[in-house]
Amino acid sequence: MQNDSPQRCASVEVLRAEAEDERDSLIEERVRAGEDPWEFMDDLPTIDELVVFLLRAEHIEADGGLRPTAARNQRVLRMIANEYPELTRAVWRLIGQENTHRRWDTVVRVLGS
Repeated sequence: MQNDSPQRCASVEVLRAEAEDERDSLIEERVRAGEDPWEFMDDLPTIDELVVFLLRAEHIEADGGLRPTAARNQRVLRMIANEYPELTRAVWRLIGQENTHRRWDTVVRVLGS
């Protein structure tokens, strides 16, 4: 069996800290653009979902940067849950969702509307 997994040495705590910084940046960007946090906070991913997105992005990069098929995306998400059991709940929330590619990003939302 082929190991698609890029080798990452960071702990979940470090990954969560990185994701929290990213989420704070997303919030600040949207507030500075004049958006009301009450209207967009529920659209933002959780810290653990951002960690899963980060890990998935590393898998995509390791695969040559090609956007994964639905089957590969599911396989990668399951690999992340196996490697990081603490993220299993976040992975299961994302499995089966049609659009997990930056759905919270205003640019993506405008393009996809």
